[in-house]
Amino acid sequence: MQTIERVPSGHAGRSRSCAYANIVYTVATSPDTSLDIVGQTHQALAALSASLEGLGSHPSRMLSAQVLLADMGSKAVVDEIWATWIGDNPQHWPQRACYGVDLGGKLLIEIIVTAARGTADDA
Repeated sequence: MQTIERVPSGHAGRSRSCAYANIVYTVATSPDTSLDIVGQTHQALAALSASLEGLGSHPSRMLSAQVLLADMGSKAVVDEIWATWIGDNPQHWPQRACYGVDLGGKLLIEIIVTAARGTADDA
């Protein structure tokens, strides 16, 4: 039987990341909610990279991503930051959807990802 790996989030009842077999599931937000959407997006993407790498994956191995935004008016800015972060190789681009939601508090962005394990060289 395969073991499920879980990485605590620091919040009761939920994990930041889980992995089963060769699939990684993770969520990322900005640790500093005093930042604007640009700052929170950069921090969320850095946290996402760290979570993926911590479970033996890489951003280029993402299969699916859901971006939750507190303000859909910021989507163009987030898209630009995302495009720079993910790079120009279409073989590294996941399926991605973006939703406007009430994230509560001052949180402006949350990113949910499913990825395959492996390194950038495996992509």
